[in-house]
Amino acid sequence: MATGCPMMKMKTETDHPCFGGDHSKAGRIHLPVAPGCNIKCGFCERKFDCANESRPGVTSKILTPEQAVERVRLVKGHMESQGGAQLKVVGIAGPGDPLANPKTFETFRLVRENFPGMTLCLSTNGLLLEEKLPDILAANVHSLTVTINALTAETGEKVYEWIHYQGQRFNGARAAGFLIDKQFSGLKAAAKAGLMIKINHVYIPGVNDHETLDLAVRVRELGAQMMNIMPVIPVGRFANIEKPSAATMEMVRNQAELILSQARHCKQCRADAAGVVGQDINLEALEAPRWVG
Repeated sequence: MATGCPMMKMKTETDHPCFGGDHSKAGRIHLPVAPGCNIKCGFCERKFDCANESRPGVTSKILTPEQAVERVRLVKGHMESQGGAQLKVVGIAGPGDPLANPKTFETFRLVRENFPGMTLCLSTNGLLLEEKLPDILAANVHSLTVTINALTAETGEKVYEWIHYQGQRFNGARAAGFLIDKQFSGLKAAAKAGLMIKINHVYIPGVNDHETLDLAVRVRELGAQMMNIMPVIPVGRFANIEKPSAATMEMVRNQAELILSQARHCKQCRADAAGVVGQDINLEALEAPRWVG
């Protein structure tokens, strides 16, 4: 492994609701501290101050690491006061790519100092996964989600508009092929290091759907333990594509489950989601100033 990290025991137990934890007992919070992104996916249309939208890449505001810790404290206290599910997981999932933002690891450091019992997780497109793996391990991140939307460069160039790597911008099949190679090498290294890994895959009819099952085979071979196949949300380059039906998604997941364990409860959460999956806390109301008098 390029990072030189020793082989670690696989992390197989978790409270994380996205990795098989009990939804009724385990809450999670996404901290939106990572605005920058190093790739452009055709289905990604990032808008801020859009409270009614629930999809990846959306957040009401970007937080500093210090503000993020205070949000964890506030949400944790609120959930404890309700007497139901408790906050167990702190994740960073954007709104850009966490590994392209140095504040990601400063935030993890502060969360670990203030809430040592929290499970930490990270979502990434995988472009920088292998080279940032030492930082991920040093932060004691427990679980990792890698979004991989293509198996080949030919399909990838239809999904990705460009990538930005080491000061250079690449387009087309060259960019897609480079990204896919980086994703696979990073996945392999992270699995060898003992991380629990889920693969997110955006299912786009007529674009990448013919590669979904072969991709499941490939990522299983590289060490992923779970896969989350999500229907494309028709925005951006794919605004005119019809969103696959629930029946179609059920069929695809049933087929893929013969290859790799499937996550079926994903709500394609915002980058600032908090609370129980499917029952997010209204952060605006929770953080609103309390007027006196």
